[in-house]
Amino acid sequence: MQAPVIVMNTNIDRETGRKAQVSNVTAAKTVADIIRTCLGPRSMLKMLLDPMGGVVLTNDGNAILREVEVVHPAAKSMIELSRTQDEEVGDGTTSVIILAGEFMAQALPYLERNVHPIVIISAFKKALEDAIKVIDDISKPINVEDEAEMLNLVKSSIGTKFMNRWSDLMCKLALTAVKTVVKEEDGKREVDIKRYARVEKVPGGEIEDSKVLDGVMLNKDVTHASMRRKIENPRIVLLDCPLEYKKGESQTAAEIMDENHWNRLLQIEEEQIKEMCDRIISVKPDLVFTEKGVSDLAQHYLLKANITAIRRVRKTDNNRIARAVGAGIVNRLEDLKEEDVGTKCGLFSIEKIGDEYFTFITKCENPKACTILLRGPSKDILNEIERNLQDAMCVARNVFFNSLLAPGGGATEMAISVKLSENSKTLEGIEQWPYKSIAESLEVIPRTLIQNCGGNSIKVLTQLRAKHATGNHSWGIDGLTGNIVDMNEYGVWEPHAVKVQTLKTAIEAACLLLRVDDIVSGVSKKKSGGGGVQPAPQEMEGEGELGER
Repeated sequence: MQAPVIVMNTNIDRETGRKAQVSNVTAAKTVADIIRTCLGPRSMLKMLLDPMGGVVLTNDGNAILREVEVVHPAAKSMIELSRTQDEEVGDGTTSVIILAGEFMAQALPYLERNVHPIVIISAFKKALEDAIKVIDDISKPINVEDEAEMLNLVKSSIGTKFMNRWSDLMCKLALTAVKTVVKEEDGKREVDIKRYARVEKVPGGEIEDSKVLDGVMLNKDVTHASMRRKIENPRIVLLDCPLEYKKGESQTAAEIMDENHWNRLLQIEEEQIKEMCDRIISVKPDLVFTEKGVSDLAQHYLLKANITAIRRVRKTDNNRIARAVGAGIVNRLEDLKEEDVGTKCGLFSIEKIGDEYFTFITKCENPKACTILLRGPSKDILNEIERNLQDAMCVARNVFFNSLLAPGGGATEMAISVKLSENSKTLEGIEQWPYKSIAESLEVIPRTLIQNCGGNSIKVLTQLRAKHATGNHSWGIDGLTGNIVDMNEYGVWEPHAVKVQTLKTAIEAACLLLRVDDIVSGVSKKKSGGGGVQPAPQEMEGEGELGER
């Protein structure tokens, strides 16, 4: 029997060895260069056009890279870094990309000198361990109960953002929102800002009109015009079931022989609705929220009982209301009990803002859920403020979990750089050079801060190195003037968690890309439009398949 012959089809794009490694380094550097100018308080804005014709103006690294379309697999991997950083700690999305790009660039000379990637990776991992120890050494604890210290910290996170003009107001909003949703359970602290701190953007008014509500706000109006629009200390019932005729689960057929049957059918429906409403009325609520619909007849019965109903509330909003007013969400009206009624709300009101009606459930006692109402001149500005506010809330949340602060303004990176340079002299063999390259790479953060405000990077970096060499680890760059300052006096500090996560993500990503020695694309040039390396082996089809006989 003849052995099968495997034909490698010429339609497969393939980059191997050095070519693949150089290609990855170039891709990483390109992505880093896109957002290098977005670091620091003097950062530039990027104007992005999305496929729908919308315009986004932002200097948030994650928001920019979300909109950028790339073909190269290494570039896609880099873009994924900022998303990971954003989900994990919510800040440092620009720094992580700049650092990862610099680590890759510093590794290139060693690859060209035929140093094996595994040796470089081993040195990088060693450098990461030592860097984390340095961050631990230079970090200082913070008292999360001290509002002035917390406001200073949050201010440093948004000092580089578009909304730093209103930093006092925004810091207070972020801190109030996070403090509201903190929940202690069994000695563990839960801070779920994604689920329980919602941002509502309403164009119009002044930015100074923005506030954190001690409760929840919905873009809803009452179902019937005659229902009450303002109730003090309301009793609230939350439902996850419709107040409409019950319909059959599957295809239901009813055969009607004469007019009496038809009248009886309508009568049964009305009886069902009345029974539902009677069950609700029995617990004497003032307000009913349901995630489903409310029929006209149900509105009639509720109105007669002086109950206000609001329908088609989103599940996420219903969960927030439940947490704010201490109510339970009821799935079946048969299970409705007195303890499911929420009584912690001080005021229910409906107000008209602009052209729309909004429902406010405020003055809740210890709400544990809140809505941040943002006002501003246009949607673009509100979207950017929301992105910056999310970063500020994440920073405050991180400090609640890990109350350590590291100096900002590139001071931490410079301290690590100086320490790693000293350590590299004690290492033997080839490893010391890639290890030292991490020390040099970390200077990219202070250097970029100086460049972005038009300073002389060589002169200022030399002064900063001299300060750190004498043990002054809190000295960094003033992002507004480009001069060196003591962060203890200047007051720019960043959460320990953000610094550690940034370094871990950047070094791990660089190690991952350095291990790649082969890039294979199974999509032929004709299909892919002739350019770029396609990162999709699963799309290999037709004549471009491996193993064709």
